[in-house]
Amino acid sequence: MAQQNRLNKTITRRIATASAVIMGATVMAPVAGAFEVVVPNTDIRVNVPGMENIQGIENIPNVEQFVPSVQESVDTYVANVATPGPAVAPAAPAAAPSTGQAIVDAVRSKVGAPYAWGATGPNAFDCSGLTTWAYQQVGKSIPRTSQAQASQGQQVPLDQLQPGDIIAYYGGASHVGIYAGNGMIIDALNSGSPVGERPLHFQPIHSAVRF
Repeated sequence: MAQQNRLNKTITRRIATASAVIMGATVMAPVAGAFEVVVPNTDIRVNVPGMENIQGIENIPNVEQFVPSVQESVDTYVANVATPGPAVAPAAPAAAPSTGQAIVDAVRSKVGAPYAWGATGPNAFDCSGLTTWAYQQVGKSIPRTSQAQASQGQQVPLDQLQPGDIIAYYGGASHVGIYAGNGMIIDALNSGSPVGERPLHFQPIHSAVRF
């Protein structure tokens, strides 16, 4: 009987010592989950209220021998922190300009160039010389004269115009320009006007074509 009493007193002292060492740490804000104190090499387990709130408890030497839940909590925290977030998809590359827009960009680069009858660039143009030159910049060969351009291109309704389409003017399709979008064209008008941008309906429209 005396031996049993001594064993109980030894166990009690171990629990008290473990609790005192652990409770000596600084208390922090409450967190979820209570800790259980275990006496090594025995089946004795004691719940110590408030132990789950102790800051730095995982740093106490050999604490996992008395409080196994400490290591489990640390492992769970590390696993949560190490969990990678969702992968961020790379930004989609910018779309290449359409052929029609490339034609507009080419002809717009010549705004301000002088008009010269029969000229096809690169420094001076007449109306069909400008449209021919612009199409050449995207690798397209089209007829040289305004009448041939109007008759050989694919007819396009005015409500379906796209940048790069050719607009022919007057009854005999004697003048052409390139549709630039937003109700505007770019053309080489006459000897008194350099290459410039004008409203689509600045003169009577004969037809609109696309190559």
